[in-house]
Amino acid sequence: MIDTRTRMAKITEHLRREWQIYIMLAPTIIWFIIFLYKPMIGLQIAFKDYSIFRGIADSPWVGLEHFQTLFGNDQFLRAVKNTIAISALSLCFGFPMPIILALMFNEITHHVFKRTAQTIVYLPHFVSTVIIAGIVITAFSPSAGIVNTLLSWFGFDPIYFLIKPEWFRPIFIGSGIWQEAGFSSIVFLAAIAGVSPSLYESAVVDGASRWQMMWKITLPSILPTIIIMLIIRIGNLLEVSFELIILLYQPSTYETGDVINTLIYRQGLQGAQYDMAAAAGLFNAVVAFVLVMTANTISKRYSRTSLW
Repeated sequence: MIDTRTRMAKITEHLRREWQIYIMLAPTIIWFIIFLYKPMIGLQIAFKDYSIFRGIADSPWVGLEHFQTLFGNDQFLRAVKNTIAISALSLCFGFPMPIILALMFNEITHHVFKRTAQTIVYLPHFVSTVIIAGIVITAFSPSAGIVNTLLSWFGFDPIYFLIKPEWFRPIFIGSGIWQEAGFSSIVFLAAIAGVSPSLYESAVVDGASRWQMMWKITLPSILPTIIIMLIIRIGNLLEVSFELIILLYQPSTYETGDVINTLIYRQGLQGAQYDMAAAAGLFNAVVAFVLVMTANTISKRYSRTSLW
């Protein structure tokens, strides 16, 4: 009883001393509760035969019926396969690009050229996804697109890239890299800026080249940042860019472009199957949670770097 009173007294004293900080923190906590935690009540839709007329509380429970239906649905299995394929390719080709850009910017000594190049590669991030999709559609247009214009100069017939399933993934992944790689490099540039200059000075004295300093000093120094960003990226492995896919894909490219999020959109909003869409969304969230926990555990064990 005494320990409890002592603990409460310490908490009260701490709150009285640091009340300004908690007032500043309150809007963020309220935002999380209203927009992230309160909506989690609706996850029970995934286990109910939901009806908008009955509401969540009065809809009957059906257990795991929706999940059984999903795993027996060819469209859902195709969406899972496409999501994994697109996410894996994006991870392999998209994740190293910001690191490469940061290393390249770090080697540029001409300040005006460096700032100009950084501005150019940062700019696509601030452009609306709708505009990005419009640029991509125009660039790959069979009639006036720059890609087909270049192909025609070499004697090739025009190709309607956006209706061919085999071209959807390369176009989507390339567009994502173009839009986000520059802005994502800021994190790695900040990590590089934190490397001690004395390490480079010692390397110069020892006669190391710029290439050797990059491999022996820069990369090892920013490795913890790379690992943290990789863990976060793995946690979002199934969260492919829903907006860009919706704007670029069409029924002819569902074979390679239809992902879990677009399937949820079609079933939940267009097909009014809210319970099935909730089940698919819950599956997506659980897999993402398992991925980030696994990646964090492996990283903590072998590199001693982790999110928590």
